[in-house]
Amino acid sequence: MNITLPVPSRWGISADVGGRPLVWGTVEIHSIMDQKIEGSINFRGMPIPIHGYWTENTRHLMFDSPYAAFSGNLSIYDDSSINTRHFLINGRLHMKQTSMMAGEYGTWVASTNAPLGQGGGTPQGQSQIPPVGAFITSDYLNGAVNRRQ
Repeated sequence: MNITLPVPSRWGISADVGGRPLVWGTVEIHSIMDQKIEGSINFRGMPIPIHGYWTENTRHLMFDSPYAAFSGNLSIYDDSSINTRHFLINGRLHMKQTSMMAGEYGTWVASTNAPLGQGGGTPQGQSQIPPVGAFITSDYLNGAVNRRQ
C-alpha cells in the first residue's frame, strides 16, 4: 500500500541534541516532487529552508537545514474512533559546522494529523495507539504546550 506524506502539511517537532533538553518547533512540507522535499523548519521563531528526499516505498525521509541534517522513518496510526490518521516520523539528526552545537547528534520526532483516508491508502485499522511523541508534538502544534523561544 502506498502511503504519501500529506502535502502541504505542518508538523510539530521535538528534538534532543547531545543529551540536552528538548527543543520544540514546527516543520512545514511545502512540496514533494520526484521524491524531493521542499519546506521549512522553525525552532526559534524564524522559518529556515529545508531540502531533502522522501522514499515512499521505504517510508524514509531525509532533509537538511543550514544547521542540521535530519533522517527518519514514517509510521502511520489510524484511529477510526476519532476519524484521524496520525503521521509520525522518528529519526536521528546531526548538527552541521554552521551550528553552535556542531558535531553533536540527537533524536527527533515529528507528527501531524489528517482526516482518516488522507495521505493515500485505505484506513489501516490498527488497534495500537501511537507513541506518546505523537501526542506531545501534536499538542505543541496546536498550542497546548508552552513554546520555549
